[in-house]
Amino acid sequence: MEYRKLGNTDLKISAITFGAWAAGGWMWGGSDSNQAIQAIRDAYDKGVTSIDTAPIYGMGASEKIVGEAIRDIPRDKVQLLTKFGMRWDLDKGTFYFKSKDNDGKEVDIYKYAGKESVKLEVEQSLKRLGTDYIDLYQIHWPDIITPIQETFEAVAELIKEGKVLHAGVCNYNVAQMKEAEKYVSVVSNQVPFSMVNRDIEKEIVPFCRENGKSILAYSPMERGLLTGKMKPGQEFEKGDHRADNPYFTDESITKTNAFLEKIRPLAKEKEATLAQLVLKWTIERSGITIALAGARNSEQSIQNSAAAGLELSSGEIDFINVELEKIS
Repeated sequence: MEYRKLGNTDLKISAITFGAWAAGGWMWGGSDSNQAIQAIRDAYDKGVTSIDTAPIYGMGASEKIVGEAIRDIPRDKVQLLTKFGMRWDLDKGTFYFKSKDNDGKEVDIYKYAGKESVKLEVEQSLKRLGTDYIDLYQIHWPDIITPIQETFEAVAELIKEGKVLHAGVCNYNVAQMKEAEKYVSVVSNQVPFSMVNRDIEKEIVPFCRENGKSILAYSPMERGLLTGKMKPGQEFEKGDHRADNPYFTDESITKTNAFLEKIRPLAKEKEATLAQLVLKWTIERSGITIALAGARNSEQSIQNSAAAGLELSSGEIDFINVELEKIS
């Protein structure tokens, strides 16, 4: 496994980080908590020391799973990345969308990051995770109601209290990052990035590179699309968010699969899966610090961890990029 510095800090995180959204079950058609716990433990055994989660992932379920998975691991050997700013238990802030929890109960999701909410959420996360500090605390989505100053002055207080080591953002644009930086040192931005979704390379990646901030790429497999296992007519379980995602139309799946067939021989030559090749390409992309890779079971998490060990020459990366441009 390769370990990379988080922004300008001394904290190192694994280039392949365990993404625990699917482990929480919410919007993924459910999850087996025992399998998820084992997946995290097996990934750790393979060098994946960093885990990214959030309260909203299963309304606390994912954080509890992560907490259970790391219970017997020395705390300084694992890096916990979690989030705040999405509430399902109060109607305050900006309404985001209607959803259902893992028990099928309807819930309204709000984006809210007021000071009192940030302070409450961190205590809840610490309890679920079974720890007394969080390595990276990230606002999940921009809150257009609460001033950025109020939110990040609250996070700065948490850092002074030792409950949080570093502050990060998710899904922030450059202007929002600059504003947040006035009140706390923002070390990272977690944003969507994949072979078929490279929008962040226009402004966010250059800004982060120039200012010593990490890019944490989420959905590098585009929620399973880039595994090559999706077929036209793909059906998803009830509650799976991919059912209405434009990347999962028959046309998109067909076009993406054609590209994957072009690079499949390279994966075979490396004795790797397509998913491993995609993940390796992602962490070799200029400006990308880590790739968050989700897994529901040990087989998936072990395969994800092995991606870091692949070796790709500059010529092989160029070959992938040329084929990729043909479907852009």
